[in-house]
Amino acid sequence: MYICSAVKNEILQKATQMFLDLGFKSVTMDDLAQELAISKKTIYTIYSNKSALVEDCTLHLCETIDNAIKDLGSENRHPVDELFQVRSIVKRFLNNEKSAPQYQLQKYFPRLFKKLKDRQLMIMRDFLMRNLERGVKQGVYRSDLNPELVYRLHFFTYFTLRDHDLFPEKLFDPSATILEHLKYHIRGIATPTGAAFLENYLNEHPIS
Repeated sequence: MYICSAVKNEILQKATQMFLDLGFKSVTMDDLAQELAISKKTIYTIYSNKSALVEDCTLHLCETIDNAIKDLGSENRHPVDELFQVRSIVKRFLNNEKSAPQYQLQKYFPRLFKKLKDRQLMIMRDFLMRNLERGVKQGVYRSDLNPELVYRLHFFTYFTLRDHDLFPEKLFDPSATILEHLKYHIRGIATPTGAAFLENYLNEHPIS
């Protein structure tokens, strides 16, 4: 049982890395077996098909990001800093925010894509609602905001920015575009105090 768990974890980690690097459609079970130096049969004893592997990888990645964001929430950071820290977490786990993996996931695994999006929706809703509440209490964000509207505008715009058809990587660097989106979000909800903090933060913390 221990060996099976160890092998499954190794497959999961390597497959996730390859999917994020090359895309969910591009990576084959043969590619994965070659990278791991194991037989394809060994992979199929754990995962009945590629779809099952893709689902396990994406949901495991989503859970990992969720746990990292929850840990961040316990650090009681400044609300603006907290938003940038979440971006760093997502960027770290999603291989510099490349758009190709999401594009292939949406195109070739639409059911899983919707399931994953719904799960991310709940994760980010919980986080952003807490962030907004703290920001308003601290005088960093405006008190006249509609939190549900702000959250939905931010979240769904973020997903749109990662749409390969609307924002092709040849024209828009994914990481730079998402950074601009975050700054746009903060400037739209900040008080003068929050806006001043943001500008100082950007000057003191060069972000790429």
